[in-house]
Amino acid sequence: MAIKSTLPLYERVHLKNSIPRAVELLILSLLISLLAYHLISLKQHGIPTLLAFLCESCFAFCWILVINCKWNQVKYIPYTDRLSKVVSELPAVDIFVTTADAELEPPILTMNTVLSLLAVDYPPQKLSCYLSDDGASPLTYYSLVETSKFARIWVPFCKKYEISIRAPFRYFSSCSKPSEDNPFEFRQEWKTVKDKYDMLCQKIEAASQTNVPSEVFSKVDKKNHPSILKVMIEEEEGLPNLVYISREKRPKHPHHFKAGAMNVLTRVSGLMTNAPFILNVDCDMHVNDPQVILRAMCIFFGVENEKDCAFVQFPQQFYDGLNDDPFGNQMVVLFKYMAQGLAGIQGPFYGGTNCFHRRKVIYGLLPFHKATAGKLTDEDLEKRFGKSNKLKESAEQILSASPHSQRQGGLSSSVEAAKLVAGCAYEHDTCWGTEVGWKYGSATEDILTGLGIQEKGWRSIYCTPDSPAFLGCAPSCGPSTMIQTKRWATGLLEILFSSRSPIISTINGNLQFRQCLAYMWVLIWGLRSIPELVYSLLPAYCIITHSHFLPKVNEPAILIPVTICVTYNLYTLSEYLRIGLSTRAWWNNQRMARTNCTSSWLFACFSIFLKLIGLSQTAFEVTQKNQSQDDDGDDQKNKNYGKFTFNESPIFIPGTTILLVNLTALAVGVVDFRHTSYDESDVGVGEIICCLWVVLYFSIFLKGLFGKGKYGLPSTTIFKSGVMALCFMHFCKWSVKT
Repeated sequence: MAIKSTLPLYERVHLKNSIPRAVELLILSLLISLLAYHLISLKQHGIPTLLAFLCESCFAFCWILVINCKWNQVKYIPYTDRLSKVVSELPAVDIFVTTADAELEPPILTMNTVLSLLAVDYPPQKLSCYLSDDGASPLTYYSLVETSKFARIWVPFCKKYEISIRAPFRYFSSCSKPSEDNPFEFRQEWKTVKDKYDMLCQKIEAASQTNVPSEVFSKVDKKNHPSILKVMIEEEEGLPNLVYISREKRPKHPHHFKAGAMNVLTRVSGLMTNAPFILNVDCDMHVNDPQVILRAMCIFFGVENEKDCAFVQFPQQFYDGLNDDPFGNQMVVLFKYMAQGLAGIQGPFYGGTNCFHRRKVIYGLLPFHKATAGKLTDEDLEKRFGKSNKLKESAEQILSASPHSQRQGGLSSSVEAAKLVAGCAYEHDTCWGTEVGWKYGSATEDILTGLGIQEKGWRSIYCTPDSPAFLGCAPSCGPSTMIQTKRWATGLLEILFSSRSPIISTINGNLQFRQCLAYMWVLIWGLRSIPELVYSLLPAYCIITHSHFLPKVNEPAILIPVTICVTYNLYTLSEYLRIGLSTRAWWNNQRMARTNCTSSWLFACFSIFLKLIGLSQTAFEVTQKNQSQDDDGDDQKNKNYGKFTFNESPIFIPGTTILLVNLTALAVGVVDFRHTSYDESDVGVGEIICCLWVVLYFSIFLKGLFGKGKYGLPSTTIFKSGVMALCFMHFCKWSVKT
């Protein structure tokens, strides 16, 4: 398949970051100095200083993990124009698209993702797209049937005129009407395709308002139904294959959420097409760069040793992002600096979407085992992959590194066998979910699966082309953002407290030490909520109890926390400004980081604690996806779009409580200053400033106190937070007496 050539298929570029390294080390040295100050003054200031010391020790440890992640910045640049000179025949690719709820994940978004994938610049006979519908929705099925019809005109249109944007809803929104300068034939075809797409949207919208008639779903309960598998497009000229799958579900059988769906897709595709490479995307992540598969192949075929590239991860980026990122969920800086830093260690984490995998790695092959031809007995294959003979044969083809894994007969001939491996009981007494496929045991199955791959010694590569490879939609309201971050933090803590934690993987496996530290940085997100919560209440506690945890203004040591505050904020601000983001975007992200940490992540800790003591199980919460608001004609709705919204969820209680406590402490501090001179007052200026800073961080809750409707905090939340704030005040008074 590969031809020897002197031209590299990609370039690995080390990015200069000497100045950021120096600033990061300066901040670390200042943190250590502050810890030393607290140790020295521990006897003098007592409990507040001890709490500050413990919290700041946690912050210093987290900062060490951040420095480790950012230390070696690396960028990969693929050269797609050289691929044909190096690779004689491009390999087949199986594409997985997953959706779970037709209400939270609008089918029109999913269909646009499918259409963009079918229209990529890659030989169509080498592509097969599988849509997993975990909600067994008649609407999703109907939408895919209609989409398969539209694909027959959309894909040729994109290829013929080299359309750069292959998702129709993005293409037509960015191009209202072709100009007269375009050829007449193009204008005519454009109008035809536009009318067909509008008709598709109308059909899906009309179907969503009524019950979709379908014999396939006539007796289907979404939580209790047999496997449903339909081939929509099969070996048509100029079109990739398209298959719909809704795996079997039964009430008494665990389905393992997205990881279970991915494993069913792996088995079904292994039977039907058995491509050596797999691409998986979320239902809202459409292709923005038509050459994305070619770029991934440049990486796979460009590495000198296969172990250096188990998977190629592309960043998650978003279209129509709200100005200045008010919910702090676009993660631009995170992917820019942290992910490129991970690329300089053992590679990025698997992000759950926008990722190309080697199928043999998913099947559990070790990096130093190039092939297993003849080494696995039938009993071994059955233990690993199950009882399906066809699946065992296809798996053996992949593991034995056969040049091509040709199937006998068309896709339709494999439907019944595929339904069998999509059954809920098929995985019983096999290695699926443990040694084979996506790993079970965490709500963040992506991180756990990637950890399992890198634990074996595989590396991964992070590819960031100039034009975003994929674009999706970020949550566009407060509750959705916080639900998403709670789910992430919960899943990450599940990994941390499991037998598959990165510490164990480093000791017993082949995970590099620095990669272990990188995993620790992300896995302890939930635990960070505890020192963050304590630290956000500590200034208020000191003001109310007339104690201190910071140096007095007239002490030289006050320069340490002041320098840390100024340096850290200027440094993080510079990260945003360097990549063209605004100061407002920086502030919004800082504010939401504190909000998520003391709310979503805190609830993740509660969830894990209850799971560890056996009182509850974690659940996979689907995040609502929204379409672009560009076409929304409601001016008032557009005006409010991007404003933080609230609901009755208890997740908003901690933030509201922190706000009320600090507002009360500020009032106490002001009264104390009015009745005493500064020299006589026990209230420190540093604590007052910290209280003000906390109030600014939690300003969304301050606005919520005065907001109306969904933009205001519910009265029950305010009442519960008020009670908790009063309890905190009584605790402060009690601690003074004791």
